[in-house]
Amino acid sequence: MLPLSPRFPAALLSRIEDAGLNASAPPQQRWIDGWLVRYCPGKAKRARCINAVAEGRLPLADRHAAAAAVFREAELPLFYRLTPFTRPDGLDDWLVGQGMHLIDDTRVMVTTEVPASAEALPGTVTLARAAPAEFAEIVGALRGSPPEQRSAHAERMAQSPVPYVGWVVRQRDSGTAIACGQTATEGDMVGVYDVYTHPDHRGRGLARQLCSTLLAGARAAGARVAYLQVDAANAPARAIYHRLGFADAYGYHYRTPDADAH
Repeated sequence: MLPLSPRFPAALLSRIEDAGLNASAPPQQRWIDGWLVRYCPGKAKRARCINAVAEGRLPLADRHAAAAAVFREAELPLFYRLTPFTRPDGLDDWLVGQGMHLIDDTRVMVTTEVPASAEALPGTVTLARAAPAEFAEIVGALRGSPPEQRSAHAERMAQSPVPYVGWVVRQRDSGTAIACGQTATEGDMVGVYDVYTHPDHRGRGLARQLCSTLLAGARAAGARVAYLQVDAANAPARAIYHRLGFADAYGYHYRTPDADAH
């Protein structure tokens, strides 16, 4: 796990972690002795995992058993999300001792210099806002997500305590959706989420142009800090975000009993 970067104040990164939790809050969640247990049936693991954010009082084995029961009842695979903010210290090692596997090494990238100007999208496409249900359907179709995950995504966005704004890029001639992305704004911070480009249209700068447009719009609305979460192994996406001014701030990963779980 990448520790907190000294490039950014620790207090800012703590705020960003809180903002990420707020932006991914599903209706299906409960607290168990300092652990935020989320069990949304959607695609995003951050909305269907255990976030151990407080020390708690129960023995680890008891807390683990209580949280695992929630996932069994919901008929979902069990995931823990481990960050530099995870409590208690040593939880990751304890989970290793329980035979849990590491998956989805992820980077939280941050910029405190949100671009004020947007890179123009090509004239062959249009950009328009999409309501939560429409956006969830479009990004789900692009990803090939099953209907139940699309429905859960739409529900989570519609009920989020942090407002989402979704955008869809379409081919001007056919109206076909070829890319999308959305932002979640909290105070002076904006999170960039669900950036996805159809495989047939990658490598043309579309994702960079879209993100540039979203960030410039957020800055005009008052955002001064931007963050996002990206697979540590996704070199093309990380290169795009670096060019937009983002830098690695910290990392997180998941633990699960089944290394093949998704």
